[in-house]
Amino acid sequence: MAPTNNLNNMAIFSISWCLLSASSSPASSFSFPINGVIIPSSPLPSRYIKSSSVLHPSSTNKVNIDKVPTRRRRIRSGSHSLRGWVQGTDGEWTWEEDDPSAAYTPISSTTTATIDGESTGEISVQATPTLPSGKFRPKQSLGQNYLRDGNTVAKIVRAFAKDAVETLAASASKEDVAVAAKNNNPVDPTNFNSLKQQTGLRAVELGPGAGALTDVLLQSVGSSNLQCIEIDGRSVELLSEKHPSLRIHHEDVLQVDYAVLAKEEGGPLSIIGNLPYYITSQILFALADASHGNSVRSATVTMQWEVAQRIVAPTRCKDYGILSVVFQLYTTPKIHFKIPPTVFYPQPKVDSALLGLHFLGPTSLRRRLAGVSPAHLRSVVTTAFQQRRKTVRNGLKKLALEVYGGDAERVKEFFERSTGEGDLPPVVREARERGEEFAMGQILEEGWASRRPEELSPGQFVEVTRLLYGSQEGKKENWESMKLGNKVWRKLKHGVN
Repeated sequence: MAPTNNLNNMAIFSISWCLLSASSSPASSFSFPINGVIIPSSPLPSRYIKSSSVLHPSSTNKVNIDKVPTRRRRIRSGSHSLRGWVQGTDGEWTWEEDDPSAAYTPISSTTTATIDGESTGEISVQATPTLPSGKFRPKQSLGQNYLRDGNTVAKIVRAFAKDAVETLAASASKEDVAVAAKNNNPVDPTNFNSLKQQTGLRAVELGPGAGALTDVLLQSVGSSNLQCIEIDGRSVELLSEKHPSLRIHHEDVLQVDYAVLAKEEGGPLSIIGNLPYYITSQILFALADASHGNSVRSATVTMQWEVAQRIVAPTRCKDYGILSVVFQLYTTPKIHFKIPPTVFYPQPKVDSALLGLHFLGPTSLRRRLAGVSPAHLRSVVTTAFQQRRKTVRNGLKKLALEVYGGDAERVKEFFERSTGEGDLPPVVREARERGEEFAMGQILEEGWASRRPEELSPGQFVEVTRLLYGSQEGKKENWESMKLGNKVWRKLKHGVN
């Protein structure tokens, strides 16, 4: 009978509590403690609630006890608050700094940066410039998280120098090397401290923001070798006043025509940037497309740690996917180092990474593809990974039926085919003889169609595409002059066609 009595007592208490709540006025609300937390009878004012949803002051949402704060948060009239972000009357979310003077204090540092185990010498940096308090708050709609740590800024710039100079050296012709040596300025991958004199360096910073990287880049490469792409008019105004000679394009980074930019500069670009998390993949895909025309040589960019992990992921793991296939085909990717949230303002809730991408360029990319169309490859890769839990056979069956006009017999033959050493194109066999890692994983063994997508290497996806669509391999001049396409990986609404 004890349990029944307890239930009856609880029911009586609940009814009494409801009556008390209904009769109490907002001015004299009744409250009682639960597990040490005071719960009022009237709806809890929104200024006491930390929630992941937007709350209006008149909200009557139920209170989650775990989200009741220990202190009051003040909310300005006509605005909403969300974990430090404040929505104004215009609908824009900006960061409401707890201590403006602390947030905008410049951090100066002289440091010796070590990149990939190599010391790169000393560099003086001032991370976050002094910003006009109350007028230059980071905007959530633009994914703004400003760098404010001198050591991190130094390491990023040094990593950029390493990527840029190494790709310059790799792509330099014999004539370029001879001219550089004659001018006592050899193309040297270890030469981090003479970027201003490096032949062919064309630096482009994506989203300079408050100028933490820009200030140091100008010291390293000079204004004649640097230009910036920025969508925020406040940043454009700030940087124009501080660096009158700096070339700044007031433009959406997703709409940049890298081919035109490279043509105006006279050659391939070296990209650097602290990328917004929410458009990182689209920016990278735009750079991949730009490499079709040899418009981009390297990219040294920050991104969410998990995204960087996906790009460098090996086969047979959950991180391996579309990003892995594309950028292990198009580039030599490398994570330089991990970046903690504490070096950003405001602080993100995840770790970041600095990733270096050395693009192959159109000539080497064509050799890897050996007549396979990038557009066809995109269809195969995206279709397979859209259903990554299924086997490749089940994932690509619908696409194969479309390609073969509904001929089920041809589809069956396609999935049963395999490629041995003798079936590979001559250019791939030559690469295998040289021991190139990409080509070594390009053979399709029997039973490949019964595997899951994450079990196929980037080279094997190229071979699957060749089996499905065929290729322009044939004569050497056919695939060497094959058009790779202006827009394959980036969205149709981004950039020019």
